[in-house]
Order: sequence, then structure tokens, then C-alpha cells
Amino acid sequence: MTDTLKVGAVVLTMGNRPDELRALLDSVAKQDGDPIEVVVVGNGSPLPELPDGVRTVELPENVGIPAGRNVGIEAFGPGGSEVDVLLFLDDDGLLPHTDTAELCRQAFAADPRLGIISFRIADPETGTTQRRHVPRLRASDPMRSSRVTTFLGGANAVRTKVFAQVGGLPDDFFYAHEETDLAWRALDAGWMIDYRSDMVLHHPATAPSRHAVYHRMVARNRVWLARRNLPIPLIPVYLGVWLLLTLARRPSKAALRAWLGGFREGWKTPCGARRPMKWRTVWRLTRLGRPPVI
Repeated sequence: MTDTLKVGAVVLTMGNRPDELRALLDSVAKQDGDPIEVVVVGNGSPLPELPDGVRTVELPENVGIPAGRNVGIEAFGPGGSEVDVLLFLDDDGLLPHTDTAELCRQAFAADPRLGIISFRIADPETGTTQRRHVPRLRASDPMRSSRVTTFLGGANAVRTKVFAQVGGLPDDFFYAHEETDLAWRALDAGWMIDYRSDMVLHHPATAPSRHAVYHRMVARNRVWLARRNLPIPLIPVYLGVWLLLTLARRPSKAALRAWLGGFREGWKTPCGARRPMKWRTVWRLTRLGRPPVI
């Protein structure tokens, strides 16, 4: 029975989009099936007035996206153990369909090895999905669902058994690549990840570079990601490929300077516990269309 899977939701906010947050919570409340327990985490900001029944956590400072989401997970007990599935939703997103949670229950119930579902992000005005929001190399058709090797941070569902087995998101990443770090650990533990085009989150089209720390964090965390997760022979290959791709994109001088500074920082600073993936996981990633060298 799919209704036996208990679903919760984690929403991270900095308190600067109260109207959008309320609309998101209303869309969660309208989901078919059993009610969804929701926790809203104020990441370094007080929370606005919220609907009755919503759990709240107010953090005294901005701890970053992965650490903030980890706080939300723990609000449902150790590793989110009070629920079977957790939705992670951006505070300025919205679930336009009422069957998304029920589709998640059905998908997880039908496939016991399915650990993570990545939703399709669509612009509410145009309905289009940005290429960067399709978590695979062959991203030209966002309407094609498939098995993938990573997922989108603010539009996904995770079986809480994944957290119990491999741990949460990497706190120190603050922003960028924390999803891929969790995805690689989950895949290495035998879980699968699906991209589902029929599970939609409306979110305005944006550029990731709107974040002031974007270029530095992307580069630093890319190095940390490799150092933490890849077999030693693949680390220079993976990072060399990304260095060449970054140069090929012809960033501005300021952006390149920030990127190179983050790249150096990634080598000089602690990356956390190293747990290199098995070579059979490298092969699995390759068969899924994204070998861990790109």
C-alpha cells in the first residue's frame, strides 16, 4: 500500500520571500493523500507567521544550504526517522500539481532500491526547463525521465533510509555540489536516483551566478567533492577536465580569478572524511551516462 509511506518536507528560507514561502506551503498542504508534515528552517533569520502545524527551526546565523537542510532532516528525528520520505523544496518554488507527493509514494513503494527522485523545475511563466536543471549530460529533452547520477537540491525527494545509511549533506560545502556528494555516496551504497519529468516544481528561471560566492564555492567544492569521493587515479582527471571546461566557457577576469582562488582553496583546506567510491560504482556511473571524470 503506497499510503503507508509517510512523507515530510523540509523548506529552507532566509526570510526574504514570505509571500512565495506561504504559496509553497499552501501547495504542499493541497497534496493528495495523507497530510505532509513540514518543517521550515530559518537560516540565520526570523521566520514570518506560518500556517498552524508547521514545525519551525530558527538558526542564529546562516549556516549554508546543506547544513540548513541537515537541520531540517533532524527535525524529523535522527536521520529523519519519523518519516519514510523527505521532500526538499525551495522557498520560492511551488508544486503546481496535487499528485506530486502521491507519485513519490508510488515510485518509492514500487522500487525498494530507489533512493532519490529529482523533480523537473519549470518556469511558472513559460513552462520551460533550463538545461542546467536536467541532471544528466544529455539534457536537451527535459520531458524524458531517466535514471541519473545526481539531483537538484531544492526540488527532490529522498528516502530517509539513505540518510541512515550514508549520512546527510556535507555541512562545510555551504553552497554548490552538496547534492552530487550525497548522490555519489548513495550510489556507492547501492541506491538508485531517478529524474522524473512528471513531478514538477515551479520556480522562476534564474542564473546560479546571482550568488556572490558562486564562482569560488563551485571551484572549492568541486575539489572537495573529488578528494572526498573519487579513487585517487580519477581525481586529477576529473579536476583537469573541469579546469579545461571552465576556461573554455571564457569567464570574465573577475569570475576566473574567483574560480582559481576557490580551486586553490579546495586543495589547501580540509575536505572532510574521505570515502572513495568502489570501482564498480565508477562503472555504474559510466553505464548511467556520466562517468565521474566530468
